[in-house]
Amino acid sequence: MSFDIAQTPTLQAVATLDQHLLVEDLQQRVDAAAQQAEELPEVVAATAMLRQTEDRLTQLRKAERALNQNAKETSEKLAALREASLDGLIQAAGSGEKLDFKPLSELATLESRNRQASRAIERLVERLIPEAQLLRLRGESHAHIARARALEQVAQERAEKLLGQLRDAVSEEVVLPVDMSKGVSGALLAQATELKQRALQLSENADVMEKNMRRHI
Repeated sequence: MSFDIAQTPTLQAVATLDQHLLVEDLQQRVDAAAQQAEELPEVVAATAMLRQTEDRLTQLRKAERALNQNAKETSEKLAALREASLDGLIQAAGSGEKLDFKPLSELATLESRNRQASRAIERLVERLIPEAQLLRLRGESHAHIARARALEQVAQERAEKLLGQLRDAVSEEVVLPVDMSKGVSGALLAQATELKQRALQLSENADVMEKNMRRHI
């Protein structure tokens, strides 16, 4: 490194003059620090809670698809059975044969099952799935906040450690300004800010959804 202290009293120290390597090294350090934040207990707990809400929503949507498919198949079967049962009853009555109402009993049973399936679908669509979607939004917002706080904690710890090392490296007569925004701590804080913005938007979306749900109760 070559410089003239008389001409350049303010110095900037970097790990390498190769900008590409500098960016790569910084990104690796940021990724490692972000992973450290992901492993903090509060983030692990928030992620697990979010996963539960996602699993619940997936299960309910799967139930809706299965019930809709069943309702479609039952409706088709009902249409064919209803026509055949009535035609058989009419034919028996016209020919003087003994009337057999058993097919009509089976038809009534099938119609009752179809009504119950329709009620289950209605409950899923109007209540259970919206509630699960609301919980998922709240859970996602909470997870983002937990990650943001964890990133801020890791950034703070790194900054304090760095400043401690710098104090040991300089004398009392030297003032050494450090721009944290361009390092790992700055990158972590930027990620935290973005996560907080996402969390706020998700929370606002959840509030709107909850108000709409209350109007339909």
